[in-house]
Amino acid sequence: MAKEELITFEGEVVEVLPDARYRVKLESGHEIVAYTAGKMKKNRIKTLAGDRVTVEMSPYDLDKGRLIFRHKESGSGAPRPGAAPRRPPFRRR
Repeated sequence: MAKEELITFEGEVVEVLPDARYRVKLESGHEIVAYTAGKMKKNRIKTLAGDRVTVEMSPYDLDKGRLIFRHKESGSGAPRPGAAPRRPPFRRR
């Protein structure tokens, strides 16, 4: 295995921690601490508790990871529970 190879896992965000970090429960049952990847910060992708995510991890440290992708919910057209209703866009007459 080369030094640069990373392992990817899927999981669910359990808790949002300070400093753009998250506690993620992997499908295997392990819990890790992950931080947001730079492209997710750049594109202002928000991650909340309960979101399905893909995590990259180094084979040397399996307790830390990096969030690289937030999966869309199956009903992408439906608003999140507890979210404020969206206003229609402004129309000039």
